[in-house]
Amino acid sequence: MRYLLVALTIPLVALAGTQLSAGAVETETAVVASVSDGDTLTLTSGARVRLLQIDAPELGSGECYSRASRTALLNLAPVGSRLTLESDPKLDKVDRSGRILRYLKRGSMNVNLELVRIGAAAPYFYRGDRGRYANKLMSAAFAAKAARKGLWGSSPGTLLAPDRAIETGTCGPAPNTPPLAPLVPPSPSPPGNCDPNYSGGCVPPYPPDVDCADIRALGIAPVRVVGADPHRLDGDDDGYGCE
Repeated sequence: MRYLLVALTIPLVALAGTQLSAGAVETETAVVASVSDGDTLTLTSGARVRLLQIDAPELGSGECYSRASRTALLNLAPVGSRLTLESDPKLDKVDRSGRILRYLKRGSMNVNLELVRIGAAAPYFYRGDRGRYANKLMSAAFAAKAARKGLWGSSPGTLLAPDRAIETGTCGPAPNTPPLAPLVPPSPSPPGNCDPNYSGGCVPPYPPDVDCADIRALGIAPVRVVGADPHRLDGDDDGYGCE
């Protein structure tokens, strides 16, 4: 039997007692109060939301890219922003910790999918259950990993294994990757000839490209990224390069 997907707008306080037919999609609007980490936030109603079908490195665990993942979610769903929360008829609506499980929509953007697209989170199909956006999430993850976006670039050894939680370990090169040959440090830039994308030290203008070994050789590490980061010094996307 095929079911018609029906969008319903209901207040969060009524979720627990609401009975809907199987196959129905529940939606409600809510306002963000705080962002806990890269896959969890709290609403002004007090309800905690765990983003469906994705997982981000655990904040406070020392896992690579955990702070940057939280920053990514905070940028996509800022405190005070209004979101549409969408359930998935195929999946649980509340987890064992009491958090409601939802996809987040901000305007036309699927926040869950966007986090995976930029490499701030990975698909996670708990118990192997795949929801309505599973194929899109996997396609976005393969593309992000191939391009070494976000956590895939900061922790190249991380596995794309959607049936288990993401484990990024510590930031650094992939296991068994030989170290790069040392480069001759560039000559210090003349006064006034510094790349405006950085502060805290005179980073040579781009091009040519320089890396963190060059920056440390110049004695100016770490530097703050205040622009586009053309030298790609901020590997964990936290606003500082070569820390």
